[in-house]
Amino acid sequence: MKINDKLKEYIEENIFPEYSKNEPAHNIDHIKYVINRSFKFADTIPNINYDMVYTIASYHDIGHHVNPKIHEIVSAEIMYNDNMLKEFFNDEERKIIKEAIEDHRASSNHEPRNIYGKIVSTADRNNTVEACLRRSYSYNKKLHPEYDDEQIFEDCHFHLNDKFGENGYAKFFFKDEEYEKFLTDIRTLLSDKDKFIETQKNYINDLKAKGKIN
Repeated sequence: MKINDKLKEYIEENIFPEYSKNEPAHNIDHIKYVINRSFKFADTIPNINYDMVYTIASYHDIGHHVNPKIHEIVSAEIMYNDNMLKEFFNDEERKIIKEAIEDHRASSNHEPRNIYGKIVSTADRNNTVEACLRRSYSYNKKLHPEYDDEQIFEDCHFHLNDKFGENGYAKFFFKDEEYEKFLTDIRTLLSDKDKFIETQKNYINDLKAKGKIN
């Protein structure tokens, strides 16, 4: 696997800093997580373009601070309007990248239109309960600043059950043992609402005490 050095330099210097504008659940740590996971799944696909994989993962949440509810559309437009990328990709490749970013969201009502979309969509899913508890709290706190913690924990349980429960909408397009274990663990926790809320509350309070979350 080899990423174009100039492309990597451009994204690291000009795109990565933009993620400081996002809330913690969609910050640069999350982007690097998705990049690494994307490469893992890309390795299973013959003749995959790693520059495209890297670019999709790098831009997929860049517009989250603009409008979280349609961030996949905003992020795709930011990428597509970035004229610097024309130095690295032709029009067809840029169209594929745009579609992949548009299609990455778990709640999308259709499967990704190309293999690159399936890669980033799969890579974008949490694969540990701890990450899920932290990211759902941070996201809901940003989305609902008027909520107290008890309301946030209630909302997290509802939405995570909707997403990862037995009939949840989260889609996965590659076999991954880490994710399968995560699904088992999170579904077990979600099956008991009181236990879920107690677990998330204790975890979040511990992070606050350590100064790792506000």
